[in-house]
Amino acid sequence: MESPASPHPPFGDYLVFVDESGDHSLTKIDPLYSVFVLAFAIIGKADYTERIVQSLQRFKFRYWGHDEVVLHEHDIRKPSGPFAFLHERSVRERFLCELSGLMETLPATIVAVVIDKPAFAARHSGAEPGPTYDHAMQTGLDAVFHHLATLGQSGHTTPIIVERRGRNEDTALELAFRRFCTTTNGHGRILPFDLVMVPKTANSAGLQLADLIARPVGLHHLRPGQPNRAFALIYPKLYRGPDGVPEGKGLIRVP
Repeated sequence: MESPASPHPPFGDYLVFVDESGDHSLTKIDPLYSVFVLAFAIIGKADYTERIVQSLQRFKFRYWGHDEVVLHEHDIRKPSGPFAFLHERSVRERFLCELSGLMETLPATIVAVVIDKPAFAARHSGAEPGPTYDHAMQTGLDAVFHHLATLGQSGHTTPIIVERRGRNEDTALELAFRRFCTTTNGHGRILPFDLVMVPKTANSAGLQLADLIARPVGLHHLRPGQPNRAFALIYPKLYRGPDGVPEGKGLIRVP
């Protein structure tokens, strides 16, 4: 008996994990962190299973004795809950050094979309710019597709993995995602992306690493002259075009 035809192109060789930093509201803008960042970590499946997951598990085993803790940049920065032990300076320094080592060797290509909210709101003054999150998602997906096409993946299905944010937000994102992938992407074709939404409590290695990427990118945009060790580790992994420059390709600033 023949197998039924697949409703999607063959599965590709990559996963894309997406996480955010900052509030995407344009009506209430934090003057200390006036950006919204959406970070896309593009990772080969072989690297993910054979390197990333195992390295992150070993890291967690050293500090908690198990791998059920979910890494969140905010909880590490302002230690609370299972991260309370980071108040001890020597332990914190060792922890951050090891975590930096993980990020430095992370086999990923990164696309980061930075929306400067005051400038974005001013540009659209008197007009509805559309949801900030959706705009960042579509901008990032366009760059992700360009990169995957260079890897021979344009005819393969790639999961775009995001955290759930709430029923209404998830419904709106799914509609915008489907619309972009099928009709409004400007490529004249259906983009072979599959939206995968997982709970915030999911112990996804890829989402945890994407969470660690987003805020350093935002801080670099706001204070480019300030030392930023985390961004220095991220910068070499930003997607670049043939000219080798990440601006506008792996680091996209809006407007």
